[in-house]
Amino acid sequence: MRLKPGWYLLFLTLLYAALVTYAWQRSERRLAELAAGTGVVAEPAPTPEPEPGPEAPAAIAYVLPLPGACLPKNPAHLPGAPRPYRNGVSYGFVFTGDDACVPVVYGAGVVAAAEGEVVKADRDWIPPTREAFEQLVAAVAEGASPEQMDRLRGREVWIRHPDGRVSVYAHLSAIAPWVWVGASVARGDWIGNVGNSGTGFEAEGTRAGARLLFELWRGEVGEGTYFGEGMEPEEVHKAARAFFVHLAE
Repeated sequence: MRLKPGWYLLFLTLLYAALVTYAWQRSERRLAELAAGTGVVAEPAPTPEPEPGPEAPAAIAYVLPLPGACLPKNPAHLPGAPRPYRNGVSYGFVFTGDDACVPVVYGAGVVAAAEGEVVKADRDWIPPTREAFEQLVAAVAEGASPEQMDRLRGREVWIRHPDGRVSVYAHLSAIAPWVWVGASVARGDWIGNVGNSGTGFEAEGTRAGARLLFELWRGEVGEGTYFGEGMEPEEVHKAARAFFVHLAE
């Protein structure tokens, strides 16, 4: 009887499958023997990915805390700008005046830059007297302690995000009624209002000088690295355009 061509193809297919199965089983036995003899897991360990810097794209999306805002154009309002009165640098973006593409007025709404958990909400903030503020400024002429920095930031909200970053919203005039330590927030949630707390304007009892200081830290505030650290203004802008979503131009 003469076999049809299809039978030859079937025979070759079965033979190939048998050879592959044999080779796989032999490889598995060899790996098991090596693992048993050395105490080493046969599977190779995954190669850890390098941890991104503070300017790298994040695992979650961040927005600027003022809806419709653009990045400050004035270099003095960017992270890393010098602050001679306390012998240091600014740790964040300062939104004030007409430098943010939207009006920065006293009482304007501030939103969460990304989802997270509130870890600080200064509900017990007491405005300093003019004399107390002048004493504080004199005391930080050569540098400020973390406690003094908190006084200079005024009324604050801090949010810890799932990627480990912490965002800081400072100089607020008020905090949203539902924002307490431990509260969960979503990106874009209203968390407070623009103000001038922690400044000489507040000490004088006026609403002038409204501003929002926005800092973004990898690690603990004041101990880790802040977004834009060590960068020139052009580099800060480039990194921020790659990092934040929905930026106005």
